[in-house]
Amino acid sequence: MHSYPTVRASLIFVAVAVVGLLFADIAITASNPWRDLGNFFLGVVTPNFFSSEGLLTALLRTVAFAFVGVALGSFFGFLLALVYRLLPVRIFCAFIRAIHELFWALIFLQFFGFHPLTGVLAIAIPYSGIFAKVYSEILEEADPEPRRLLPPGTGMVAAFLYTRIPDCWEQLRTYTAYRLECGLRSSAILGFVGLPTLGFYLEASFSQGFYSDAGAMLILFYVLIATIPLWVRPKLLPVYILAAPFFLGEGLPIVWGNVERFFTEDIIPAPLRSGEGLAGMVPWLGDLMVNEALPGIWNTVLLTQIALVATGILALLAFPLISNHFGGPVRRTSGHVFLVIARSTPEYILAYILLQLWGPSMLPAVVALALHNGGIIGHLIGRQTNTLRLRPDAPTGFNRYTWELVPRVYRSFLAFLFYRWEIIMRETAILGILGIYTLGFYVDSAIQNIRFDRAMVLILITALLNIGVDALGRYIRRKLALQTMPTC
Repeated sequence: MHSYPTVRASLIFVAVAVVGLLFADIAITASNPWRDLGNFFLGVVTPNFFSSEGLLTALLRTVAFAFVGVALGSFFGFLLALVYRLLPVRIFCAFIRAIHELFWALIFLQFFGFHPLTGVLAIAIPYSGIFAKVYSEILEEADPEPRRLLPPGTGMVAAFLYTRIPDCWEQLRTYTAYRLECGLRSSAILGFVGLPTLGFYLEASFSQGFYSDAGAMLILFYVLIATIPLWVRPKLLPVYILAAPFFLGEGLPIVWGNVERFFTEDIIPAPLRSGEGLAGMVPWLGDLMVNEALPGIWNTVLLTQIALVATGILALLAFPLISNHFGGPVRRTSGHVFLVIARSTPEYILAYILLQLWGPSMLPAVVALALHNGGIIGHLIGRQTNTLRLRPDAPTGFNRYTWELVPRVYRSFLAFLFYRWEIIMRETAILGILGIYTLGFYVDSAIQNIRFDRAMVLILITALLNIGVDALGRYIRRKLALQTMPTC
């Protein structure tokens, strides 16, 4: 069994994660974590839906930022998908999607301030790169036969609209709807950097110990996600998209002088601004790399690898919860509820909650990343097992799980896991804003100290690291002949 390439690859990743645990800061440092955890769950089961006058406004703005950001991202992503075969376009799209939405928000906050444009662009820019990649893959898989049946002289645009788009429409529509759910999660966490979305009020409630208020916000967010099929209807989409900009709020006015100063002074490396020239760049870069970049890279990679394996373990344990081959409808319904909550809660919010309850360490980040990503993969694999037919004499119970189902879905499981690898690293980097010593910690520290030049270099390093992991994941999927499937 160990000779199988998929098994060998799995064991290598598990071994790396186990070694990583020896160097990781995995601990619970809170004085009474179980009491705090109990108070939090008590708040969830006793939600206070009338705690804040701004709660409804926060929900509306969370939806508005998501709609505007996703609409712009899908529009420009579609345009980029048409020329995605060009290498410069692929590089550009890989770069913009490698930078997390919160990093984009932190950048735009420096010159747009708390203006709605900050939140809209923070979602639209990385989503444009994501949409471009996925849309191009969908369009490439279109059936070429209808194009050959067109009469001679048919224009390229007409041929595209009448042959490729109809063939791919259902996939394009389904993925865009799925990305809207991701956009709602992205919009919610923008509140943690001060924008008036749900995360802003959630952070305020937690910091004051108002767990019932926080529980109400989480429940409303879950309801919002779970009911998307009910309120996001094709006929209503134009109304939502046209109305959404009016619910973004006004924010503070943009000071265009700050925009000019940011690009002409703030992000210029300090040695160049002070006239030291290129000679001063070597010690400046050396100090940045030794004291910030390398520790940030080490902790980011370390946490990513541990979280990746934890995600895989949780996904393998979770998919039977919704599989028709185990248990009855009551257990499967409970499993669906658990997985919906796990995959609907953004990693950032989960990590923030666990950090408040357990104290600062890598443990809350590992658990948050594993719960969210494991919930997504477990849901997808569980649905896949429901399409499998077992022979009449198939084993039952644990033997059915280990010898019948896991071997049949393991390649799909690895494909999903390696696809999530780059996404887990993006999230790992941004969790540094919460105080974990990943790259995001040093980016946030540089911005707090008004050292934007250092922050931009660290963000660039983060993007390159994500691009590298994405390329490595694609290489491993090709090497193991794993089918790739896009997920959020």
